[in-house]
Parts: sequence; C-alpha cells; structure tokens
Amino acid sequence: MINQVTPKPKRRQVKGLRIDIPFILAIICLLTVGLLMVYSTDLDASLRMGKDPGYIFQRQVMWVAMGLAVAIFLSYFDYHNFEKLVVPMLIVVIIGLFAVLIRNEVQFNSSRALFSGSVQPGELAKMVVVLYLSVWLSKRDSRELGNLKMGLFPLLVILVSISMLIFFQPDISAAITVLGLGIMMFFLGGGNWKQIAALLGIVGTVGLVAINVYSTGRVRVSQYLQGLQDPTAGSYHIRRTFEAVIKGKFFGVGLGEANTKFTGLPLPHTDSIFAVVAEETGLFGSFILIGLYVLLIWRGYKIAQKAPDQLGSLMAFGLVTWIVIEAMLNVAVIVGLFPFAGNTLPFISSGGSSIVTNLAAVGIIINIARQGEGLKIQERSKTSATVDLRRRDWRRSVSGADRHGNFR
Repeated sequence: MINQVTPKPKRRQVKGLRIDIPFILAIICLLTVGLLMVYSTDLDASLRMGKDPGYIFQRQVMWVAMGLAVAIFLSYFDYHNFEKLVVPMLIVVIIGLFAVLIRNEVQFNSSRALFSGSVQPGELAKMVVVLYLSVWLSKRDSRELGNLKMGLFPLLVILVSISMLIFFQPDISAAITVLGLGIMMFFLGGGNWKQIAALLGIVGTVGLVAINVYSTGRVRVSQYLQGLQDPTAGSYHIRRTFEAVIKGKFFGVGLGEANTKFTGLPLPHTDSIFAVVAEETGLFGSFILIGLYVLLIWRGYKIAQKAPDQLGSLMAFGLVTWIVIEAMLNVAVIVGLFPFAGNTLPFISSGGSSIVTNLAAVGIIINIARQGEGLKIQERSKTSATVDLRRRDWRRSVSGADRHGNFR
C-alpha cells in the first residue's frame, strides 16, 4: 500500500507592487508637512542645543530616509515571519529599557534614550507590543483566552513588565499607551469581556496610583484642571501653545513666520510642533493635517478588513490605532483637552526613534495590504469589522483561508 502525502497548502505569493494609493498618499503628505515644520523650527531649536543652524533639520532628513528604507524593506518582508521574530524583538526591547535605566542619560528631566538621545527603546516597545500580541492572540481561541492562566495572566505579565520599565524612566504617557494598546489588542483578539473589564480596572487603578506617586504627574493633572477653569491659570507650556493657536486664526501667519517658537514655546520641534502648525497655517491647515490622519486610519482599517488572515488583521488594526492614538493625544494636549503627556506627533515631530518606528509600522501595513489585495472580500461596515476580529474563524467564513493565510 502506497502512502499518499497530502501536499501542504502554499501561502499565496505576492507578485508585483500592490499598494493602497490613498494610504501611501496620506503618509507622503504627512512626511512632507513634517519636514516643512521641522525646517521652520530648526533655527531656534538647533541654537538652543548649541548646534549650528540646520542641525535638527538635517538629522530629521536622515531619519526620514532611514525610516523609508526600513518601510520599503518591510513592505516586501512577509509579515508572517514575525511569528518567529517577536520573542527576540521583545527581549531586545526589555534589554534596551533596562539599559536606559542603568545608563540614566537624563534629558528634559527624564531618562528615556540611549546614545545621547538618538535611540528611545520606549518608542520601539509600543510597536513590538502590538506585533507580539498580534501573534500571541492569533494562536489562541476564545476558550483559551477565557482561561486566566492562558489568557489574562500571561498578558498582564508582559504588559506590566514593559509598562513598569517605561514608567521608571519616567514616562507615564508611554506606559499608559502600552497598557491601552494591550487592552485594545486583547479585545480585538476575542478576549473575555469580564477579563477586559478587569484589565480596565487594573489599568485605571495603576494610572491613579502612578499619578499620585509621581510628583510631575500630580502637577500636570493639577495644572490641567486649573486650565479647564481658566486657560490663563494653566501650565506655562499650555499657555504658550494656546497663544500660538490663537495667533494663527483661520489661515495662519504664513510658513516660517511664527514667532512663539522664538519666544519660549517649549519643544517647538517635537512635542509642541502642532502649535507651530496651527500658528503658521491656522485652523485651515490644522484641519487638513487632522484630515490626513483620518484618511490614514480609514485606509488602514480597510487594509485590516481585507487582510488574508487574523494575524494580518490584528497587526494592521493595532499598528494603525497606535499611530492615531499618538496623534490624538498630541493634538489634545496642544488644545488643552488632555494633560501634558509628552507624545510626539507621528510623521511630523522631530525624532529618530519615533519616525523610524512609525515608518516601520507603515511598511508592515503595506505588506499586509499587498497580501490581501488579491482576495475578493465583500464590503463590511466598521461595526462588523470589529465583530469579525472577535470571531476566531472570521476569515475562513469569507475567503476560505485559514488563520495562517493558506487556502483550502
């Protein structure tokens, strides 16, 4: 009797360059705006650092070029390979976070970076958490996630470990971002509702304790509450950002013509760059910029819906949501809707680690889009997309592909 070996299904090969044009255009426009704004803020920011004019802009061009190279590479790098890479990546991130605490290179009252501020492991941690949880969740069904030992407990160990390392830098906003991303991924992956509620309670409790223990956190929340009652009583940072936004009016004072960046606006090239955008381009330019992020999240979620398997869908949803959360927090701080958090504006703010990790995420999303482009998938609403993500076999029922992207 001859044993017949059933051939293993082959993963669909991606041929040619299949990309989501609106998604790419949104990224190109954001990068262009970012370079213009960094150039506008370069003179004062470079001189404050004791460098020659043009120093910050030249470095930003270098980081953008490096990030684009990473994005192009990852757009052709099969995202399924991360199933083998996420654990080593997580180990590297943890080692990097420990190194930050040990070296203690203090800048702006915190120790967040290595190599004179060039590398921030905390930025990489956010992306790696999304990738790791995407892989981890895609390999578990709802029954396993409902088990405390196989679901909530391992998730908490990872999230709390990384968040605490970031918190001690100290960087409360990044720590809370990591926890928030973890809860969101657990929800999208089909986590038990009771466990999700428990996670929210734990994160809320930890956040309140952290704010009360960390003096800077208490001061920022206090200044934020005062600013809600009277904008002139808010922190110096918020008062200066308000000044910039008000000066911009509807059409702005013109590119390069803002003066608050020369008269004491804190960190105009990084955390406060949206204030410079508002002053130089006004409400008109600010809403266009926000519109680019709306386009980014719309196309990103469409890519997630059309992903060939649950792993790709979780990755795309998680990475896009991470980028948009960072943008929302930055804008909310500038307009006084949220306490100062220290989040950069993705693709706009100056900074090597943030721009490279953001573009790396873009490369992964493009790869997912390319692999999902050939699938004929019926259109679904945003609501059903979330429901689909919470069904363990959602893609099988639509495309006939299993969770690893193989066709039956």
